[in-house]
Amino acid sequence: MPYVDLVALLALLQLVWFGILVGQARGRYGVKAPAVAGHELFERAYRVQMNTIELLVAFLPSLYIAARYWPATWVAGAGTIYLLGRLVYWRRYTVAPARRGPGFALSMLPILALLLAGLVGAVRDLLA
Repeated sequence: MPYVDLVALLALLQLVWFGILVGQARGRYGVKAPAVAGHELFERAYRVQMNTIELLVAFLPSLYIAARYWPATWVAGAGTIYLLGRLVYWRRYTVAPARRGPGFALSMLPILALLLAGLVGAVRDLLA
């Protein structure tokens, strides 16, 4: 389980880092709080942070539920793909938002796999 814990903590650190980038963009582009619009480059950074929060709601529970039923290294591997997907998403969205698709897919596919793995494991144990 330490690998799963490490992936979960890295996901949270990644979210904090995206938040720091939003704060920096707010200062750099003069977008005063509580505004969330005003400069396109700020808005891109903000959307990366918000999208990451939206996905974490599904990612973290599915990561831990899947880890109850399947090998932790496999689950952590799927989580690592999610983390890499978030990095690709961040980079592509901040440079050219239309190119964010591969990063989103690399984030969403592991979540779907973990959800399915958790569901299969829970049903299997329920029927056993």
